[in-house]
Amino acid sequence: MHRPSLRADLLMLLTALIWGTTFVAQRLGMNEIGPFLYTGLRFALGALVLLPWVLRRPAGGVTEPFHRGLLAGGLLLGLALTAGINLQQVGLLFTSVTNSGFITGLYVIIVPLLGLLVGQRTGPGTWLGASLAVLGMALLSIGPDFRVASGDWLQLAGALVWGVHVLLVGALASRHDPLRLAFLQFVTCAAISLLLAGILEEIRLDAILRAAPAVLYGGVIAVGIGYTLQVVAQKHAIASHAAIILSLEAVFAAIAGALVLDESLSARGYLGCALMFTGMLAAQLWPGRRAAVAAQG
Repeated sequence: MHRPSLRADLLMLLTALIWGTTFVAQRLGMNEIGPFLYTGLRFALGALVLLPWVLRRPAGGVTEPFHRGLLAGGLLLGLALTAGINLQQVGLLFTSVTNSGFITGLYVIIVPLLGLLVGQRTGPGTWLGASLAVLGMALLSIGPDFRVASGDWLQLAGALVWGVHVLLVGALASRHDPLRLAFLQFVTCAAISLLLAGILEEIRLDAILRAAPAVLYGGVIAVGIGYTLQVVAQKHAIASHAAIILSLEAVFAAIAGALVLDESLSARGYLGCALMFTGMLAAQLWPGRRAAVAAQG
């Protein structure tokens, strides 16, 4: 595997870890404030964290200006991000962290399906990896008494949006400066979410202060670091492969839910985690092996 590809995979694995643990912060934050306010505050904070990196001038380097193409790309990503994260956030009010992580992770199969619509070719390793990942997520989260709650439907709608978002990041990150692209999508998401919070939710300073630890984790770690790593990593990654690695957030969400919120993780759940890791390896190693054989030939 080429070094840029390996680096991208490791960055996306770290992103999945951050995203998975953030489900707990999202749930805890909503003990004090509404879902739109939580989303708006954390993405505003994430944009502030990234701002110094956006404004700095690299020594001897050329910085991409905020031209029309970059602004349009950032706005498009921001709209998809706003829809996906708020569907997920509101859905968490009506379902568990474990179920939320599972259903959100279904974009692992949505991405290659959407990719077919825009002419992207998907190899058998990706399909095998996606199938194993979906099976693993099912074992991880669906029990014998599973019923589809209203929150689960919201998470499913969000998974479709996340699939679109992963494809958009893959297409735009190769054309524009990834840090500025990430910053623009954060600002867009923060502005729309805070507007919705002002219209639909009660905003109290004392409640915001109580939610501050969850907002700080969600803003600095999940947004400022996690979403930025996604954009940077996908500059050197195939969208369908990226989706499989990023879907491992479901594993980390289940583990974090079990450790912090006392949500159960059975032996069946651990088997699901193992299948998801196997799916990730299948998607990454099968194409690489075929490419190596072709090169030797």
